[in-house]
Amino acid sequence: MKSPNSMLIFYDGNCPICCAKKDFLQRRDQRNRLAFCDIRAPNFQRPEQMPPIDSLASEIHSLQPDGQILRGMAVIRAAYRVIGLGWLAAPTGWPLLRPLFDLLYAHIAANRQFYSKGFRIRKR
Repeated sequence: MKSPNSMLIFYDGNCPICCAKKDFLQRRDQRNRLAFCDIRAPNFQRPEQMPPIDSLASEIHSLQPDGQILRGMAVIRAAYRVIGLGWLAAPTGWPLLRPLFDLLYAHIAANRQFYSKGFRIRKR
């Protein structure tokens, strides 16, 4: 992790949508508050407190600076807040809209290989 104040985001480096979201967040992280961990990297070692790899692969997860584990849309909302774009993701957390966005995220995550057909993975 970059610092004790960094949010560590676990993403699937084999998923073009996941990589695109990581790139989007990384480009906008002016204060370097986000750290990223590719669960598909050959040297990946799952931290003890994190769920098993199959769970990590099913949806985005993060480890917060306070040790809390977030998953799914909660990660996206938290990451946007950390980089100063919380206002952009705020509607996804509003009480009436939150269940809809959480279901939409779960659907896209479960079918990301299908939806990824138009994306390309950029390796650096």
